Amino acid sequence: MKEKLMKLSTPWKLAILAGILGFIALLIGNPSNKNVIDVNAKEMALATVKNQDRIDAMILADWLIKENADYTLVDLRTEKEFSEYSIPNSVNIPIESLLTSDLMRNQKILLYGNDDVASAQAWFILKSSNYKAVYILKGGMNAWKNEILFPKLDAAATAEQTAAFEKVKQVSLHFGGTPQIVSGGTATTVAAQTITAPTMPKLTAPAGKIGGAKKKKEGC
Repeated sequence: MKEKLMKLSTPWKLAILAGILGFIALLIGNPSNKNVIDVNAKEMALATVKNQDRIDAMILADWLIKENADYTLVDLRTEKEFSEYSIPNSVNIPIESLLTSDLMRNQKILLYGNDDVASAQAWFILKSSNYKAVYILKGGMNAWKNEILFPKLDAAATAEQTAAFEKVKQVSLHFGGTPQIVSGGTATTVAAQTITAPTMPKLTAPAGKIGGAKKKKEGC
């Protein structure tokens, strides 16, 4: 049974998690309690499996480059991790503070942790608390590093793959990343053409707690 679970894709694992959490919420819920969580486990699980709530790292990068401001990007990691590096324009809100933050139920929210696990937990908390548009950065910070900061192209890549990588390279350089060409297990930076070990770029990104902003009036 354990081996079968390990072989499941990430969306299916998260769907199972959503179902389990939904079942637990229903068990502990008290209909007379105004704070009871309203859970549609089936709907949430289906949304997870179909990737309806996933945003790819490259799509987020495009939003940031185009200065799209119709969403709030939430970093769920620790304050230490956030201070070391965070995706530009993100705010640091730990999971336990989500429901007491200034996040509005009628705003578009994009969550990320190091991977999809913490994001799935935060997604469940917000969705079950009637937040309307909640999404997860697919693969979290790990995906951002691999796809945006340190993208790699095999030295034996086809012309088509090389052309596609050129676009990725420009995006990576925009965010201070290090695109690389890999040959024989050795990664060489594209710009300087010198062998290098990836290190996190030192970026100054707009940061801070979301709690400092004045609440907007929610719609009906």
